[in-house]
Amino acid sequence: MSEIITRVLLVEDEEDAREILEFYLDTIFDEVQIACDGEQGLELYKKYHDENKTFDLVLTDIKMPNKDGLSMIDDITVLNENQKFIIVSAYKDEEYLFRSIGLNVISYFVKPLEVKTVMEMLKKVKTKVLEDKSSKQEDLDEVIKLNQTYSYNRKTNLLYKNDELINLSKKETLLIQALITNIKEIKTKEYLKEFIWNDSNTSDATMRTVIKRVKDKVSDDDFIVSKKGLGYIVE
Repeated sequence: MSEIITRVLLVEDEEDAREILEFYLDTIFDEVQIACDGEQGLELYKKYHDENKTFDLVLTDIKMPNKDGLSMIDDITVLNENQKFIIVSAYKDEEYLFRSIGLNVISYFVKPLEVKTVMEMLKKVKTKVLEDKSSKQEDLDEVIKLNQTYSYNRKTNLLYKNDELINLSKKETLLIQALITNIKEIKTKEYLKEFIWNDSNTSDATMRTVIKRVKDKVSDDDFIVSKKGLGYIVE
């Protein structure tokens, strides 16, 4: 499993608050990126988004020059509707709180900041982020790329054409499972029959029918290759 990196974007125009928050964020998260206003924050977010990098959390002030925090949140949500935010502001204006509803704002810190409250919330967020990422990573680790077009999830036993689910019968699914077991090995007819039907005496015609049904479903980029006199393999 690859290393899990946690990344946060802090958008704050007040230098003192920015330095304090950056210090505490650095003690909890692996990477902290800094922006001094909403416009800079959005540009930085777009840059990472274009590089297929994500922020686990965006902390932002509300009233800032060039672009306010809520406008920035609106624009970021267009890029990533699941992005999570924490608002940090000296203003208790109910209008801002109301506008933040439905924007994936998970908390609201009011200046002057209470360090204990901030740290407790950030630690909870970090824990949740790691739990979510670990779960997603486990799912990714279960995915086998069969070729450039098709992949198979061993955890869910589902075959995908890119992101499109391919419907398989029980026997067709067992065929895929048999072929990806020690995927670089050629599977003999006897092996496939025993794996799929628990009966090596199953007829060749019955086995070929199942293989043909799967090959028809993946015909635009077929990954099941017959090795004459030997059996079948994924290539």
